[in-house]
Amino acid sequence: MAKRLTKEQLETDPLLTSYYLFTSFLKRNLTAVIAVSVAVVVLIGGGIAYYFYNQAQEQKAQELMVHVEQAFQQGEYEIALYGADANMQPGLIDIISNYGRTSAGNLARYYAAVAEAELENYNEALRYIEHFNPPSGILGVGPIAFHAVILANIGDYEKAADIFVKAAEWDENESTTPQNLLNAARAYMEAEDHARAKLLVERILNEYEDSNIADQARRLEGMIIVRN
Repeated sequence: MAKRLTKEQLETDPLLTSYYLFTSFLKRNLTAVIAVSVAVVVLIGGGIAYYFYNQAQEQKAQELMVHVEQAFQQGEYEIALYGADANMQPGLIDIISNYGRTSAGNLARYYAAVAEAELENYNEALRYIEHFNPPSGILGVGPIAFHAVILANIGDYEKAADIFVKAAEWDENESTTPQNLLNAARAYMEAEDHARAKLLVERILNEYEDSNIADQARRLEGMIIVRN
């Protein structure tokens, strides 16, 4: 299992290259409050104030993330994490601390996890990725699988396998699902849980027999038979 993200993965990960994929639900919530109880003036007023406060926080966090991304894409992970003293530019840790409830703050956790992993600080990477809320659909698959990779790097193969299965089922499709099932099977093999590895291999061969992962699954199935 790869210990680090490749340059190509960093450049093509859609979650790392877009800040506007998380939809704002605060406006919908405010509308619902108004529709349910127009008479509760204080509650509505408080909701409006909270909405505008969060909008301001979100905008500020996104502005700070623009500068952080430049350092991140250049591989300057420590600067991305801690900021630049020369121009008093905050880093990911500051953004998480001050704007952690915003969508941009949530995304900063993912950046921080990747940066720490690139620096081989896997325990720190795990701390950030565990508090990251992945988006629904295909965009959430990569971060969840990355969580599993971090766990594998610290030797927690059984939990890594469980998370790989989560990634496989997060958005079921012909590409990422069989690959993550195979990753999970390999992780279970590392954890000496051959029975669960075999079940996943059989699932790949039954449900994704035409995928380009099938041949790898058959080879893994052979290894399982030999070890048993």
